[in-house]
Amino acid sequence: MQKRQLGNNGLTVSALGLGCMGMNFGYGPARDKQEMITLIRAAVEQGVTFFDTAEVYGPFTNEELVGEALEPFRGEVVIATKFGFNIEDGKMNGVNSRPENIRRVVEASLKRLRLEVIDLLYQHRVDPNVPIEDVAGMVKELIQEGKVTHFGLSEAGAQTIRRAHAVQPVTALQSEYSLWTRQHETEIIPTIEELGIGLVAFSPLGKGFLAGKIDENTKFAEGDIRNILPRYTEEARIANKALLDLLHQFADQRGATPAQIALAWVLAQKPWIVPIPGTTKLHRLAENNGAAAIQLRAEELQKMEEASAQIDVVGNRYTEQMEKSTGL
Repeated sequence: MQKRQLGNNGLTVSALGLGCMGMNFGYGPARDKQEMITLIRAAVEQGVTFFDTAEVYGPFTNEELVGEALEPFRGEVVIATKFGFNIEDGKMNGVNSRPENIRRVVEASLKRLRLEVIDLLYQHRVDPNVPIEDVAGMVKELIQEGKVTHFGLSEAGAQTIRRAHAVQPVTALQSEYSLWTRQHETEIIPTIEELGIGLVAFSPLGKGFLAGKIDENTKFAEGDIRNILPRYTEEARIANKALLDLLHQFADQRGATPAQIALAWVLAQKPWIVPIPGTTKLHRLAENNGAAAIQLRAEELQKMEEASAQIDVVGNRYTEQMEKSTGL
């Protein structure tokens, strides 16, 4: 698989990463641990070198899974994790980026991930109660101590990014980005391009919708976050079929799948964008990774741009309360 450079600080990763959250958090019951270890190791065999997890996924169990799965490949892969929430009685309870909490989380994450240094450490969500300068300063200390290599932010706004970057250079911003989530193109993507920061695109397949396997009749499991998101109501799924039809059109022309075209579109936007689709199925892993070999031509991208501009995506990506916590 091709490699891409995230930011200007020397972090090189595979063009597609693997988001590991859904293996045991966010999308219903946790999957079989041994099967997920097999899947993660299959990703390595297919050329994936970039893996994404977080303390809060589980909580804790996702980091443990990733740590066990990737222990044989230490030094060959890049593992990203995140801090930034209070976790009480096994549940997330508000944001917490106080410096002392950041240090505590890093020490615990290193143990769970079976690492001596965290390759990329993100603030998971902006904490309005802690100046971003204090957050960046704490991460800078951890970098100087050799416990962290690169600093990242997730779902942060442009001014927050600038303030953090002035204290400790930010290597990557992780935010949702796909053919149907494009609000970051207005201010945030130009900002990180100016500063030399890479973009890690989570949910590049729209939490599965853009893969073409979800319709108005799909029933999500208990505990699946899509049960509460406005974009996944039955009415929204019916309305948003227009975007799927567009992906099918280009997929048929290229002998590809809608998921591969959706990922190829993200890859085509900037050479420093790395999508991290998640999956729990080996055949989907291979399908997604196949997108790295698809290079959309300029005329195809133009046609997709013109056609998608005529489509109104129905439903917000998050609930109002969740949007308030993104830091945008």
